[in-house]
Amino acid sequence: MFWGLGWKGSPQFLDEGWREETDLVIGCVDSRKARRAITNARSYWESYYWLDIGNNADTGQFVLGQPENRNNQKAGSRLPTVAELFPEIINAKLDKRDNLPSCSAVEALERQEPFVNQVLANHSLAMLARLFRYGRLSYHGGFVNVATGRVSCLAVPPRRAKPRDRGRASSLVA
Repeated sequence: MFWGLGWKGSPQFLDEGWREETDLVIGCVDSRKARRAITNARSYWESYYWLDIGNNADTGQFVLGQPENRNNQKAGSRLPTVAELFPEIINAKLDKRDNLPSCSAVEALERQEPFVNQVLANHSLAMLARLFRYGRLSYHGGFVNVATGRVSCLAVPPRRAKPRDRGRASSLVA
């Protein structure tokens, strides 16, 4: 009920059988095949947002996008999803090339930097808090490298001006 929002979280496997109304899909998966499954799910195609969070041993990304569906076609501008920005992220054939353990595997504890998951989760939460609190964002994701301590934001694309909007400052109201 934070900020007066009445929402329900459902930490469950999202597949084509998922039928509950879903405004925001948050994917914390460790394969391209799993991301592809998200984009094939009915709830993805009916949602307003998809937040993808993923990592390797010491780097990761968090990207908030608006799937190109009937809900988001009404908006004047739309945040591209991680799959639109980086199509290879849903190409399951490339999973075989990745030689990283699952995030849940014991082996990952030895090959993955401590706290990389928490760093990505905190950046994602901070971004969502800004969206919920202010109704707009200046960035819709980022790339984190815990080995170097660097974080690079993914800026909101400039809004395409409609004929009546020319000359006005552009901003994205999410």
